[in-house]
Amino acid sequence: MAAETLLPSAAPVRFVAEDGRRADQNGGYGEPAGDRLKEAYRLMVLGRRFDVQATALTKQGRLAVYPSSAGQEACQVAAALALEEHDWLFPTYRDSVALVARGLKPGEVLTLLRGDAHCGYNPVETRVAPQCTPLATQTLHAAGLAHAMQRRGEDAVALALIGDGATSEGDFHEALNFAAVFKAPVVFFVQNNRFAISVPFEKQSAAEALAYKGVGYGMRSEQVDGNDAVAVLAVLDDAVKHAREGRGPVLVEAHTYRIDAHTNADDATRYRDAEEVAKWREADPLKRLETYLESRESLTTEEIERFAADAEVFARSVRDTLNAEPELDPLSLFDHVYAAPTRQLEAQRATLEAELEA
Repeated sequence: MAAETLLPSAAPVRFVAEDGRRADQNGGYGEPAGDRLKEAYRLMVLGRRFDVQATALTKQGRLAVYPSSAGQEACQVAAALALEEHDWLFPTYRDSVALVARGLKPGEVLTLLRGDAHCGYNPVETRVAPQCTPLATQTLHAAGLAHAMQRRGEDAVALALIGDGATSEGDFHEALNFAAVFKAPVVFFVQNNRFAISVPFEKQSAAEALAYKGVGYGMRSEQVDGNDAVAVLAVLDDAVKHAREGRGPVLVEAHTYRIDAHTNADDATRYRDAEEVAKWREADPLKRLETYLESRESLTTEEIERFAADAEVFARSVRDTLNAEPELDPLSLFDHVYAAPTRQLEAQRATLEAELEA
């Protein structure tokens, strides 16, 4: 494949400017259908309210930790919408909104962050891998599973969500190299929110954009305005289609921003100033999409109010779920460790069972 066909757009793909007006920087991509954009808006409203509620529950002691994705809703929702039901999503710890958009129940999504279990849902049934805390390890899993699905002749794609900090890990590069060599049907989607905890992007990479990292592996790459939901959905739709058709993996970088701190345990004021945050608040992906759809008469005031009301009902269900005390079975620790339990594992289970009975 010629190098020029691998290169990302010179500037991030953009359909909508910060003020909600049409931007002439679409990179030749087609605009997603109006009904999909309206659904993206609805899910972004839901996701924003979910994020606010989860943050509040952390302050109330109902969650052990919560990594907010405020400001990244366009990326998370587009990632969920770009996939078919039989495709696989590989999320990080910050991608709870993507899981909600995928249709998972909030109690299942927040089980990990509450500290009740490593994963609160069935990955095989949902086609969503457990939320990954170690950086970049999920990229290897996504590449491996995509290759396995390809060998089995399945018409399915894997999409791995990644933070900018994860691109500095060796696992990320091994995954890209493997996927490119075997043309695995996988999309690597980097949400570059400018900070790996407190480390700014400029101290992570000297590259002009992370999207260029794919070119060295012979992988098609692209960069997109991560706060423009129209552009993100258009680019991811095309990337998933490219992978599904057997033309190899794609690396997509979304330029976005983490509005809140890394987690509730982080003090972001120690490494960034308020003016920077305020500038990015003006590029709010939710308000931008709302303004754009209203200007095209694709979204009414009544729909905006209804989606907001539905989000409040959803937030109430999140509160009710998390306020209920969980019913935990200590013996479940031994479930799903191996397909067939080993003798050592069975012995450990028996020991714990005896201690509980005593």
